[in-house]
Amino acid sequence: MMHYEGNIIRPPSEARSIILQATVGCSHNRCAFCPTYLGVRFRIKDDDTLRADLEYARRAWSGVRRLFITDGDALIIPFPRLMAMLEMINEYLPQLTRIGIYASAKSLRRKSDAELRALREQKLGILYYGLESGDDETLKAIDKGTTAAETLELCTRAQDAGITLSTTVMIGIAGAERSLIHARRTGELLTAINPRYVGALVTMIVPGTRLAAAAAAGRFSLPDQPGLLRELKEMIVHTRLDGGMFFANHASNYLPIRIRSPRERETAIEMIDAALAGRLALREEWMRGL
Repeated sequence: MMHYEGNIIRPPSEARSIILQATVGCSHNRCAFCPTYLGVRFRIKDDDTLRADLEYARRAWSGVRRLFITDGDALIIPFPRLMAMLEMINEYLPQLTRIGIYASAKSLRRKSDAELRALREQKLGILYYGLESGDDETLKAIDKGTTAAETLELCTRAQDAGITLSTTVMIGIAGAERSLIHARRTGELLTAINPRYVGALVTMIVPGTRLAAAAAAGRFSLPDQPGLLRELKEMIVHTRLDGGMFFANHASNYLPIRIRSPRERETAIEMIDAALAGRLALREEWMRGL
């Protein structure tokens, strides 16, 4: 069996991948909205444990072509150790065609262009990056530890190294008052980055987080359901990808949308307008989840 600890989080697109937990927790672990690793001290697992897991994976999943490395922001592993880890993975699982990993501004900041290219040569083919917002005021409020300008620079470097980029953005994270500003600036940043994939999630306030404390104190309020739909529309209007996919079909979304941008952008806008007019049913609250 694999040596999993705590909550194992992986992107929906990695559902059929081998999941290798190389780190425990998140090196940043300060995002105001995130409950995933509260109280968990970040650490990198030892090589003996990883080798045991890879040996098990070799026996159990010899036909699987993709592997995903967890936990949150495993790209933070220092370059020499991460390279050795990728070499170990490829030694045990030579059939792999792609390795994926979570990334952050902090971890990308610590990897040079040459290091990113070297990681790509070891089959690190996709980075999942929590962009959340393109609005600097919102990024500061949720404690992302970066700015929109730095995000653009870091994501561009990763893509220039030949690594596919999948980003997530959050509907509602700026609160009701800044909703459309956040949406517009996020769309503009996504256009500038031009990632292969964008996943839009609706913010859910989770007890125990600083966002929940702010909401309880009256310092933060989510847009209402129509406001969330208008925010999503504004973001889509200002997002133009070079054939990339824009997903808003996560379990948190009221209106599941999956489009190729910009070709199907008008279809998404028409769907949102229909929902706002009451002509299209929305996902019930009991069906929504993180």
